[in-house]
Amino acid sequence: MDFSYLSLVAVYSAMAVYTVALFAFSWDLAKRSAAKPVPVMAGGGGREAEAPADPTTWSPFQRIGLTLLVLGWIIHLLATIGRGIAGNRVPWANMFEFGLTSTMLIVAVFLGTLFWKDLGYLGAYITGFVLLALGVVTVNFYVDITPLPPALQSAWLVIHVFVASLATAFFALGAALSALQLVRARYEARQMAKARIMNTLPSSSVMESLAYRLNVVGFVMWSFTLIAGAIWAERAWGRYWGWDVKEVWTFIIWVLFAGYIHARATRGWRGSRAAWLAIIGFAAVLFNYTVVNIAFTGLHSYSGL
Repeated sequence: MDFSYLSLVAVYSAMAVYTVALFAFSWDLAKRSAAKPVPVMAGGGGREAEAPADPTTWSPFQRIGLTLLVLGWIIHLLATIGRGIAGNRVPWANMFEFGLTSTMLIVAVFLGTLFWKDLGYLGAYITGFVLLALGVVTVNFYVDITPLPPALQSAWLVIHVFVASLATAFFALGAALSALQLVRARYEARQMAKARIMNTLPSSSVMESLAYRLNVVGFVMWSFTLIAGAIWAERAWGRYWGWDVKEVWTFIIWVLFAGYIHARATRGWRGSRAAWLAIIGFAAVLFNYTVVNIAFTGLHSYSGL
């Protein structure tokens, strides 16, 4: 049985299901935007105001989108497992495989957070981002399965790269909340009455708190990634740190999120400044995965194979 071929078929099947899920989540957002205000009496003076919608209420289209997202994730997971079986190794040894695994983990973390907090309003973003990222890595970076280079033939490949992928998933969710926080804060500041969809979302302060918690989890995992990478480098190349471009950018990302956490905890950074710093941190993660892998040559060049 050709697991490599079946894995690729599963990837495209997952993308098809994600596409339908994206339409469902997007239609839900459109319905929210077009919803008529519910008149309520404000302040006991007979004046009518618009009643904010309950942000914890799931609409039918959200439920459809979530069901399709779960189905797409199961197919996505099978595609990732199939790739691993075909290569007889973990499926994250090159850019295509890292993208395949990372996007699967982003959806997994999003679905997992729904048991903690209702983040259903991020459904369109998560589905759209994963669909776009999965399509790009499949079309542009797909490679046939090849034997691992000597440097990757280590148990640290399992630990180091998997934790980095998981940290990326948490950073992605944190960045989504931070971006939506900026939009929500603008609505709150200007009292934009036409933006009815904003009444279905939590306040900007709630989003900021949720983003902070997710980014802290991601930061802990990224710290472990940095430490594990140094240990692996010593085993593979005989030194813990060599200023390789990938190592430098991994450290830059760590500094950005360390600064974000420190500034928010001790300097009182709140609102847009904290949100922008979290978004810049995630942008650095994407830069590290794309531009650094493609445009720079170093000891980690095999990650672009």
